[in-house]
Amino acid sequence: MQTYNWYQELIKPFWAPPAYLFGPVWTFLYILIAISFGKVFLMTWQKQIGLLVALPFILNLIFNFAFTPIQFGLQNNFLAAIDILLVLGTLIWAMIAIFPFASWITYIQIPYLLWVSFATALQLTITYLNR
Repeated sequence: MQTYNWYQELIKPFWAPPAYLFGPVWTFLYILIAISFGKVFLMTWQKQIGLLVALPFILNLIFNFAFTPIQFGLQNNFLAAIDILLVLGTLIWAMIAIFPFASWITYIQIPYLLWVSFATALQLTITYLNR
């Protein structure tokens, strides 16, 4: 409850989506992530691609899963802004790295890329407004 109150009290831009939207969006995205990232890790294990191709996917998962504890656990907007930039950067890197081997994995990341781009703009704005 304390975390919820903290987030509710932050200054947010007028275009910030309602809190109830995040759950369904992330559920859909995590299904796409599980399918596509799972395929990347299977391809790596089967030696169809090298570890350097899988590396941005691994880093993306780490940064993605770190966001909630940083944002809501530590309640640190600045670190969350850095983290979301790393999520966005590793996602773009991953999409480029896998394209020559399995272009469908790049295409299936487009909704994730769009959402993370929006989330990055939102987090950077919240960080700026609450400095």
